[in-house]
Amino acid sequence: MKKLILSMAIVLGSLSIYAFETNETVKPVIVETEFQDGFNEINNDAVPAAIITALENAYPGATLVKAYVNENVEYKLDIQVGENTATIYSDVNGNWLKI
Repeated sequence: MKKLILSMAIVLGSLSIYAFETNETVKPVIVETEFQDGFNEINNDAVPAAIITALENAYPGATLVKAYVNENVEYKLDIQVGENTATIYSDVNGNWLKI
């Protein structure tokens, strides 16, 4: 009986040698995609006067950085007021849209 217990201890002890922890680090994969929202960039001069007037009234001192238009003739405007930047949306008549 002693030999059986001793044999089991040796077998179990030798199996525990192979149980080890790996220290592999997994590096995250960063995927960048460009979101297509249906707006195409246009020249700032192509923005209707009604939108420019509404922009000046709603955001005094704002400068138009970039302008975009979609197929529904809705405008996406990237503006800068002081050091803050924002994106606002408007229809062709200068009415602000919530998107």
